[in-house]
Amino acid sequence: MRTASTLVLAATTVLAAACSTVVQVPQQPITYRCDSGRAVTASYPDTDTATVDYQGTRHAMQIAVSASGARYTGDGYEWWTKGAEGTLFGHNADGTTGERIELCAQR
Repeated sequence: MRTASTLVLAATTVLAAACSTVVQVPQQPITYRCDSGRAVTASYPDTDTATVDYQGTRHAMQIAVSASGARYTGDGYEWWTKGAEGTLFGHNADGTTGERIELCAQR
């Protein structure tokens, strides 16, 4: 009986460890076409970061608090997405959203 209990405990431990492991699959970059005619390409390497390419420059961004959608900030910019739309803003030094730079949609 003790052997059966030990085997059950060992199996449960292995299953719990396997369930807590998250495997992240790299996501392909997403291109957004903007109203200005420019493009923004965004990659999301993990749930906390985004890489945004805009006008030939790559910007590394970190997740930020948002009331709705996903919001990333870095390099003086803010990239905010909801559904298939993305908006690029300036990001003020005090942490607030600056002026809108681009309004874009996945195409």
